[in-house]
Amino acid sequence: MATFRTVLIADDEPSIRHVLTLILTDKGYDVRAVADGEEALRELAARQYDVVISDVRMPKLDGMGLLKAALEHWPEVTFLVMSAYGSQDQALEAVAQGAYDYVQKPFKPEEIVLVLKKAEERIRLLRENRRLKEQRGVTGPLDRILGISDAVRTLHKQIKKLAPVSTTILVSGESGTGKELVARALHELSPRASMPFITVNCGAIPAGLIESELFGHARGAFTDARTAKRGLFAEADGGTLFLDEIGELPLPLQVKLLRFLQEGEIRPLGETQSEKVDVRVVAATLRDLGKLVERGEFRADLYFRLNVMMLRVPPLRERKDDVMLLANAFVSRFNRELNRELPVKGFSPEATALMQAWSWPGNVRELENAIERSVLLAEGELVIPENLPEKLWGDPGLAAAPAPVASGAPTAPTPESAGYSLKRAMHELEETFIRAALRRTHGNRTRAAELLEISHRALLYKIKDYGIDPDAA
Repeated sequence: MATFRTVLIADDEPSIRHVLTLILTDKGYDVRAVADGEEALRELAARQYDVVISDVRMPKLDGMGLLKAALEHWPEVTFLVMSAYGSQDQALEAVAQGAYDYVQKPFKPEEIVLVLKKAEERIRLLRENRRLKEQRGVTGPLDRILGISDAVRTLHKQIKKLAPVSTTILVSGESGTGKELVARALHELSPRASMPFITVNCGAIPAGLIESELFGHARGAFTDARTAKRGLFAEADGGTLFLDEIGELPLPLQVKLLRFLQEGEIRPLGETQSEKVDVRVVAATLRDLGKLVERGEFRADLYFRLNVMMLRVPPLRERKDDVMLLANAFVSRFNRELNRELPVKGFSPEATALMQAWSWPGNVRELENAIERSVLLAEGELVIPENLPEKLWGDPGLAAAPAPVASGAPTAPTPESAGYSLKRAMHELEETFIRAALRRTHGNRTRAAELLEISHRALLYKIKDYGIDPDAA
């Protein structure tokens, strides 16, 4: 995922330029600092910058003049304003004129870094939206939801029918099925396609921060709220807000979300007035919201409001006809991304049979990861069973190697030691045999691979994956 690296600082105070340069350089940013707005414009003309951090009051050309000129000639630059005590009105005016955010002097180092991190997310979203718009000239939104099965054809029809309206949609499906692709397709096929599409994972944001992230806050709304903040609902105005993992939304926030869905209004934390925003909500869940309602963990009124229309994304085990179509699409992609000199052209009959027989509990995401691994390990033009994850076919080395290599090896995992996770147990057992084989061969990878009955390349991959030192195994 691309992130921004280049930051231009414009401030007439040498101490501010020096401190900001030290702080941001330490965080890995490529920083250039200038003393006034005119010099900043010359820099912008000479080099591409992702972010401009400018003081409001400067000689020759002040922050407002720089903002106007920068956004006129370089509309994609993200502009941040710094204001001293007593000039907050100018900072707010700058935000109204197109600046992304502002900070008030004096500021703490972590404060300016936090604002930049938020700006970085905005830049990521803008670039992602631009990429998606460019892709629309080549492939449509539905083309990214690959499949020829009846289940996928039905899903395509439902998306096309629901995309033009602003009805709230609940997308249900297991992890890895592609719920965000469905939400993006709903947005891109709607009249809102040119407006923002913003994603937020309700389970990834701490409970104490999520209200501010979604609805924003007023200055002074809580400790350290030194500046006002626009929430994601306001950022998505005119577009679509995708609320992933909606079942993780805390109960108090469910009330505010319900109010928005009913009235189309939000109230930032600490504000006394509500504001209207035009946002379509698409929510997604892998949990059974009905059962959460029964347990009192999700509001029934919000559930019914969200569940006006539901789209179910089928698991991969229900669309067996799509497995090899997806697999070959992933092969083409990873051939490019991994820069293979000898591209993989397909799968051996044995590998195909194994892939079609597997249930793919991790769905499309699991298949994608398996194909990336297979393209990395494949030594010829075809993926063979040995290149696939061992869980699909079993590792012959585990049956062949116990007698010669078990001496001194750790005991096999038990249900208790593996937390009853079959996946963890298999990994522990695999690592145990690899370490034992390396000990037996005194670190000789070639001989260890022969003992384990896997390819030398596969062993090297596993050694790296498990972080094993072959000479100290």
